[in-house]
Amino acid sequence: MTTIAFIGLGIMGSPMAAHLAGAGHTVAGFDHSPERTRALAAAGGRAAESTADACRDADVVCIMVPDSPHVEEVLTAEAGVFESAPAGALIIDFSSIRPDVSAALAEQATGRGFRILDAPVSGGEAGAKNAALSIMVGGEADDFATAKPLFDVVGKTIVHVGPSGAGQTVKAANQLIVAANIQALSEAVVFLEAYGVDTKAALEVLGGGLAGSSVLNQKKENMLTRSFRPGFRIDLHHKDMGIVTSAAREAGVAVPLGSLVAQLMASARANGDGGLDHSALLRGVERLSGSVTEKEN
Repeated sequence: MTTIAFIGLGIMGSPMAAHLAGAGHTVAGFDHSPERTRALAAAGGRAAESTADACRDADVVCIMVPDSPHVEEVLTAEAGVFESAPAGALIIDFSSIRPDVSAALAEQATGRGFRILDAPVSGGEAGAKNAALSIMVGGEADDFATAKPLFDVVGKTIVHVGPSGAGQTVKAANQLIVAANIQALSEAVVFLEAYGVDTKAALEVLGGGLAGSSVLNQKKENMLTRSFRPGFRIDLHHKDMGIVTSAAREAGVAVPLGSLVAQLMASARANGDGGLDHSALLRGVERLSGSVTEKEN
């Protein structure tokens, strides 16, 4: 069994850390909101008092925080991972951040004698709770092989996609596809409702054909009931679409649909929906159609 530090116990990190503890690993978790350590403690893990406390004896350090600056802080701050983890520890960054930042942090980590993988995940809160995440991993093949038993505890589809930063690039593509799917589904729901169709029945038959998708399966109930408790917040998907459009510009490739959906995501935030699940893009379609419903979260 492995001694693991897990930094960041939010919607995704909390169930992931609990799964690792439940599998018999020694897990010390830290989050700036102490109440978020309860699920880990209930699974047999330990609530650490700081990043340094969590990392002190760790063979593996897992990170799951919202954005690039947060990962940089966790790794490089005083008493952060670079200063506190044992030499040679394997760092696994499950966060979704900019590919260039991930590659730069990997260079710093290896220069300090650490091994590091960028391993962003897809599947949302349901995937984290059900240990069914898709994990796209960048880094050295040997380090991926070392981490694979841990990935198997929290994920279902685990693929090594290339060198450091490659995992984040694939995650950006994932977020582009998911956002476009949610927007299309939102428009379809508003369209169906405008014609008085039994929308639940319509989505059932659409889900059995070429229009079917994981997005339809996982988000249709949110849209049918207008219940948008966050599994993955619009604020975070807005951040990810910024990564997509910026990286596409740097690569010199066109993402016209991605750019449009990024603007629709920004509009949702500007209208106060940033804390809702990204399925609340439906509300943006309703606003454009003059039929916005009362916000539920």
